[in-house]
Amino acid sequence: MTWTGSADAPLTARIVALAPSMHPGERRAAEAIAADLDAAVERTAQQVADDVGVGRATVVRAAQTLGYEGYPQLRVAVARELALRPTSDGSPDGTMLGAVRESVDRFAARLGHTVAGLTEDGLQEFVRVLDDARRVLVVANGLSSPLGLDLVLRLTSAGRPAELLQDALAQRIAARQLGPEAVCLVVSGSGANEATLEVMRAAHDGGTPVVAITSFAQSPVAQLADTVLVVPPVNESFRDELLHTSRAALMLMIEALVEVLVARRGERGRDARAAVLHELGSAIEE
Repeated sequence: MTWTGSADAPLTARIVALAPSMHPGERRAAEAIAADLDAAVERTAQQVADDVGVGRATVVRAAQTLGYEGYPQLRVAVARELALRPTSDGSPDGTMLGAVRESVDRFAARLGHTVAGLTEDGLQEFVRVLDDARRVLVVANGLSSPLGLDLVLRLTSAGRPAELLQDALAQRIAARQLGPEAVCLVVSGSGANEATLEVMRAAHDGGTPVVAITSFAQSPVAQLADTVLVVPPVNESFRDELLHTSRAALMLMIEALVEVLVARRGERGRDARAAVLHELGSAIEE
């Protein structure tokens, strides 16, 4: 028996309705999730399986029995249910300014986390591949799309021309034809955007190396990339990432990464920067 009720029904309501008829292993997984939603939204299907003592496939089947395509969709449903719970005004003093200050302070407190997942070897390899490639296709979809455009503009200004396509099918076609001398550069906060994953697979099918900047080390994007820079989000949890989807840490990393690239390119980088400043100077009016 699977869920046949309203598509908007909360996860916990589905579990209550279906638990008695679920397979014992699926029921244990579902009840464990319902018992602690705050923990469940942060755990992968494998982690739930390990905690409950069942196989990962059992957890996935439980999610499907509850009416979701898979476990990632169940996690989103958990985050949605938590988000709809009554909350406070979001700031200690109850003012909008207080809420803004709290958000900025939270970002500042976690700023150091943005580089915690980087290594010197990984960063050097990432920049080397980016610099040496004959072509650079930047891929960024969903809420990461603005970051892709920003990255293309910055790379071009650094003398490292890059291209960006908005249509998902066009991205896949371009990626499939890049070849081994090019690089597919992916930016994905969640690391789970299916359109982006399809482009990465197309690039690999064409023999093109794929490098990625993403927020979660165990995400599908991170696992599929040849070289990955993991930039933990400024939000404290996967739940917060779903609710607030901040890309501030990734934006900061993109800016720093281009500066490192300019330095690596030496005279080429300095010449490109000088050309940009010349054009800016002629475009600015009193």
